[in-house]
Amino acid sequence: MIEVLKASPFLTVQDAGRTGSRCRGIPGSGAMDLPALRTANLIVGNPADTAGFEWALGPMVLRFGEEAMIAVGGALVDLTLDGAAVPAWTALTVRAGSELGLSVPRSGRFSYLAVAGGLAVPEVFGSRSTYLPGRFGGLDGRLIRTGDQLPVQGAGSFDARIRERLPEQLTPGTGPVRVLPGPQDRFFEDPVWQALASGEYRVGRAADRMGYRLEGPAVSHRGPAALPSEAACPGAIQIPQGGAPIVVMNDGPTVGGYPKIGVIIGPDLGRFAQLSPGDRAVLTRVDLATALEASRQELDRVEEIGRWVTRSR
Repeated sequence: MIEVLKASPFLTVQDAGRTGSRCRGIPGSGAMDLPALRTANLIVGNPADTAGFEWALGPMVLRFGEEAMIAVGGALVDLTLDGAAVPAWTALTVRAGSELGLSVPRSGRFSYLAVAGGLAVPEVFGSRSTYLPGRFGGLDGRLIRTGDQLPVQGAGSFDARIRERLPEQLTPGTGPVRVLPGPQDRFFEDPVWQALASGEYRVGRAADRMGYRLEGPAVSHRGPAALPSEAACPGAIQIPQGGAPIVVMNDGPTVGGYPKIGVIIGPDLGRFAQLSPGDRAVLTRVDLATALEASRQELDRVEEIGRWVTRSR
């Protein structure tokens, strides 16, 4: 059992999200920075898509009711275990009664805590992820509050020691966020792509799990600003009337009628999600071959983490 002594403002349970439910109007939800959650899970020996904690913005304190193995990743936070500083991207063994403190992020937005065995909340539509607008998944479909207690699945066996930190080259990557042209790319002039790539846009204050609004030069439409509704997906960059781009995120709508200039590729969506209000969004256009190669490299990274975990035991 994990007791929340101090909850951050946006603490939820998330896993890899729901599949096969968008046809019912149910978003996938899941970790905003999925590579970070998957990496933390692999470090503690979990399947990559196991449910863990996701939080943003504020500090947090957890108490463990029993011995457990954990790993923290994602945004850069300071960690203390029973008052002593400990590293992220590392498997940490905590004793019964131990307290883990986590600071406000020094950079990035979303942090993740994986625990060996995973958080034991019920599955809803095939996932334990919290979908706040629908009030289901996670812990009663709501934000986790101070005083809440969450059970852990059977943890199995693990080494009672701190392992070496995950090598830097195996942590989620950096660099410009790559974007494939969208179905209405023809509605927009090339200077829009140049502005996106040069960092002229920043993440606005209207940015949450449903979508991120970008602030910068207004985008002019060469075609209609409103279309019949069609399928939308996480990472889709919509240009509504007024010209302020909106990026659909994990809890965003499954359909929409705004023209879509592009879509952030899956391997880079987590890095985009880590941008905070005021951060520059550098989005570079790529072709399908580049996107497929990026996906292959991400799979290779996950496999290499699994090998590293096996060697470090």
